Parts: sequence; structure tokens; C-alpha cells
Amino acid sequence: MREKKTLIFDWGDTIMRDFAMEGSMWKWEKVEWIPDLEDQLKLLYNDYNMVVATSADHSGTDDMIKALERIGAHKYFNHFFSQKELGFKKPDPRFFQSIIDKLNLNPSESLMIGNSYEKDIEGAKKAGLNTLFFNEMALKGDHTAADRIINTMEELKKSIEEIL
Repeated sequence: MREKKTLIFDWGDTIMRDFAMEGSMWKWEKVEWIPDLEDQLKLLYNDYNMVVATSADHSGTDDMIKALERIGAHKYFNHFFSQKELGFKKPDPRFFQSIIDKLNLNPSESLMIGNSYEKDIEGAKKAGLNTLFFNEMALKGDHTAADRIINTMEELKKSIEEIL
């Protein structure tokens, strides 16, 4: 049986809205999904190896999982990583390489999905991953390291299928 391809999601402002409050997100007064993402994850999670990877300064892996649990997002993911666990921060390619090594992934069959072009997309591309830039704010600029760019999560599944 063929191995599942892997989707690696950034956490803040890719899965959950980052309201830039103090402390760990799981303790925030308010948490919420990025619009339309849950519907897309329902369509994707059975067919892909699903990963969340963050460079958040205030949260380790356990904190991230607790925040994801608050909105029910944790159930769509198989693996969770933070910079505190990996020892590297995005955009350092070693952050992404550590995930590749830990999960024994084929980078060409893996896709990084994130909202920060510099941190998520450029770093992942240097590590050999496919990349999908979630450009919700429609930022202008040279985004050539992104294999695809989407502005809403409604476009996610279709774009993933075009890349992988």
C-alpha cells in the first residue's frame, strides 16, 4: 500500500486566528478557526498524513494541542511539533528538515501550508518541500517560492490536489 502524502500546517493564522494576546493561546479568552478551514480538513484528513508545526514563542507542543482542542481541530492531525521540541525556528530549513527526519518523509510528497511567506514558505522550500502560501491579506510581492497561493481556505483542497 502506498504511503499517504503529508500536509504540514502552520498553526497561528493558518489553523487558528492569532489575536496576539499575552501568553499561550490555549489560555486566551477568545479562540477561533480560520474561516472555512474545518470544512476543508474534514475532506482531507483521511487521505493525508496531517501535521501541525509552529515556531510560536509562547507555546510548546502541549500548549498548541490544548489550544487546538478548544476548537476541536486536534482530531484532524496525526503529529504535532513546536520549535521548542525541534530546537530550530522557522524559517531555518533545519526546522522543516527535523520534521522530515522524525517522520521519515519524502519532501517531494510533502506540502507546507502557511500564512507567513518568509517563515513558512521560504524556509520549507529550502528544505525541499512543496509549498502553499495562505495569503489571506492578499499581500503583494515576489512569492516565487510558493507553488500555489490561496486567499481563502475554500481553495485549499483543490490547490493541494494540483500540487501533490
